Amino acid sequence: MIAMGLLSRKTGTLVAAMMLGGAVLGLSGLSDRAQANPLGLAQNGAGGLEVESDNGIEWRRDEQILIARGNAVAKRGTSRVDADELQALYRDRDGNSEIYRIIAIGNVKLSSDTDVATGDKAVYDIDEAVVVLTGDNLKYTTPKETLTARDSLEYWETERIAVARGNAVAISEDRTLRGDTLTARFDVAEGGANELRRIDGQGNVNIRTATDFVVGDQGVYDAKTGIATLIGSVKITRGENQLNGDRAVVDLNTGVSRLTADGNGSGKSRVRGLLVPEKDENKSPADAGTGN
Repeated sequence: MIAMGLLSRKTGTLVAAMMLGGAVLGLSGLSDRAQANPLGLAQNGAGGLEVESDNGIEWRRDEQILIARGNAVAKRGTSRVDADELQALYRDRDGNSEIYRIIAIGNVKLSSDTDVATGDKAVYDIDEAVVVLTGDNLKYTTPKETLTARDSLEYWETERIAVARGNAVAISEDRTLRGDTLTARFDVAEGGANELRRIDGQGNVNIRTATDFVVGDQGVYDAKTGIATLIGSVKITRGENQLNGDRAVVDLNTGVSRLTADGNGSGKSRVRGLLVPEKDENKSPADAGTGN
């Protein structure tokens, strides 16, 4: 059953409601702030999905789409999506109508009590419980981490996985990881918030610490232990010193780095390094010439 009615009017704001298979869609002007779980509009449960906007609603029955424009908001519980325009696509199922996709366009912001994601466009697939953001200024933030990307930013709700593609950067406290693609995996913390478990990097991976700069073809950062492992054409740079090898294990808590060869026993791969002696600022040129 689909029913629609005008409920009330506010200054410059149209307020309407639509019932889609038991889920309430309300349209009104609210704030320009958005929220979405750890990005969880796709969660099942009571309360339905509520959509609001300043400039009213366009309902295309034949296309089975609802379009809200002007400071539009979609929310369920504490989860919200804000954008210049929101499109809710629905379908008939067992005599009812259900929303299966939300498209947000322009100044997109998804957030919950703890997490926020931003971009120019977001496609929220409720069936798969995944949101994909594209455009400029792609960013996903938790209380302790920030994840940015150039090409796209995905969040898979059920698995609690965020994927940043294209010049991806993850900042966790004082640690910075970069790569062509970074995949951040989270555990459920107290209160249901996301807690970083690990980050997998593919392509041009590098990690910067207070003392070292480590690069490799791919890598894994274990947030629980603070240990990062990089493999493939690995280089560790500390000041003017450089070590080259196949695999590096970096303890970001202690600053200790270990570089190894591939260990296949062929003898064709070895660790190589360039070590530059530290200069003694107190030694005079005359002392240097005499060897004293």
